[in-house]
Amino acid sequence: MKVRMKVQISGTRDGQEWPARGEEVALPDSEAEQMVSAGLAEVVDSGAKADPVVEEATAPEAERSTPTSRKPSARSK
Repeated sequence: MKVRMKVQISGTRDGQEWPARGEEVALPDSEAEQMVSAGLAEVVDSGAKADPVVEEATAPEAERSTPTSRKPSARSK
């Protein structure tokens, strides 16, 4: 089964480096199904070749802690 990698995997498979993110590789059906189930790859349509989808992550804005009023002083004046 031919799959397109959704992530970069380090190391080698059968002595070859794993394909880069967005590249395609032919794997045995059982291995391909495991990769797809784990979210590491997606099945490639045998007909059309689509451009790889690049996901962009955006960090949420930081929460701000703004005091509404000052605490009273412990010292008496």
